[in-house]
Amino acid sequence: AVAQGAANILSGVFSGMGGCAMIGQSLINVSNGARARLSGIVAAVMLLMFVMFGSHLIEQVPMAALTGLMIMVSIGTFEWASLSAFTRMPKSDIFVMVLVTLVTVVLHNLALAVIIGVIISALVFAWDNAKRIRARKSIDENGIKHYEIYGPLFFGSVTAFNEKFDVANDPEEVIIDFAESRVVDMSAIEALNKMTERYSKAGKKIHLKHLSPDCRQLLKNADSIIDVNVLEDPTFKVAVDKI
Repeated sequence: AVAQGAANILSGVFSGMGGCAMIGQSLINVSNGARARLSGIVAAVMLLMFVMFGSHLIEQVPMAALTGLMIMVSIGTFEWASLSAFTRMPKSDIFVMVLVTLVTVVLHNLALAVIIGVIISALVFAWDNAKRIRARKSIDENGIKHYEIYGPLFFGSVTAFNEKFDVANDPEEVIIDFAESRVVDMSAIEALNKMTERYSKAGKKIHLKHLSPDCRQLLKNADSIIDVNVLEDPTFKVAVDKI
């Protein structure tokens, strides 16, 4: 609670919006016609007043009545229209939704459920992107083979990336074009280093082309542990008459 309060105060200093794990209050405010920030302030002040001065009144409310109130709030805030789109959602999204719900109900820990959902969603995203890496192959008039890479190169797509190359049957010189790709992490850099070693052992030379500035910076930071050949892209400038 202290960390959340401090974070909200710091967020306000930078014109950010505060928040918390309980979104029910905001949903109830909006569903009852609230349109301005004043509604949240009034709700917070009234809640503070009840906690500080009206706790003895709340204690007199039967538990059954509070249970019924919570059930009605749940019914009113649930997005029933989302059930119609349930069968059209990706299976991964359905799995994450059900898992987060079960963890929240069983362990009574919404924060843990959200963290688990975020981790699984990130893994699913990485898996989907790992399958999207492709390579277009061609040989130019000089006998140099070009591999045009499409899709991000990171830890999840390294295996698929390595399978695109035919070291034994490739010509003496090979160019890997990253115009439509990005080198994302150290696993990708290590994959490029091992690829260079494979071609070097076969007596062949490999070059990297059209690397983005951030990819070049990654390779520069790791130049002590890798050895790759990067083709410099030409820089063109427009000459204008100075008046």
